[in-house]
Amino acid sequence: MPQILKVCADNSENEVIRNAAAIVSRGGVIAYPTETIYGLGADASNEQAIRRIFEIKGRNFSNPISVIIGGPEDLRPLVRAIPKAAQKLMDAFWPGPLTIVFEAGGCISPLLTANTGRIGIRLSGHDTARRIARAAGKPLTATSANLSGSPECATANQVIAQLGDRLDAIVDSGNTSGTEGSTIIDATTEQPVILRTGGISREEIIKKTGIHVF
Repeated sequence: MPQILKVCADNSENEVIRNAAAIVSRGGVIAYPTETIYGLGADASNEQAIRRIFEIKGRNFSNPISVIIGGPEDLRPLVRAIPKAAQKLMDAFWPGPLTIVFEAGGCISPLLTANTGRIGIRLSGHDTARRIARAAGKPLTATSANLSGSPECATANQVIAQLGDRLDAIVDSGNTSGTEGSTIIDATTEQPVILRTGGISREEIIKKTGIHVF
């Protein structure tokens, strides 16, 4: 069974964050909560750890994996440029359930981009997710904590039921909203394109940014 890192009377949130970040920093894989569902977290600069994510999920290497950053200042080293549309989206919806696809910087593993040269990046609206990434000092992989093709998990117990002892630890901070994952929008094109509708609707994007996305 994975180690359960739960915020309780004997285990403060700061201690949980430190322990989770330490596991990630030494190449481990954790499950952690976001504002939508539980995600699988590994050091996104560690190729061996990234490969473990694919093995744990039974995921095809042709599918990219997005990342979560600890703060806005962590974005620039990961991307080649920040288009004006992307900046508007960030200003309107970060932190929150919006993954923005950028042209990947040279430090990004092709395993994350599926050799497309593009990387999805998100500043999560869940404080725990951001704090783990910040404490680890690395972007955190952000794929859903489930077997590929199986239902996404809204609780730590659901993660255990699907992934069992494949993980090093689970950060249990209670139930997530259980809603579908983040909305994914590609900002590398002249007109941004919604690749997946999730926690933020097309109508919200248009209303808050004036960007007419496809």
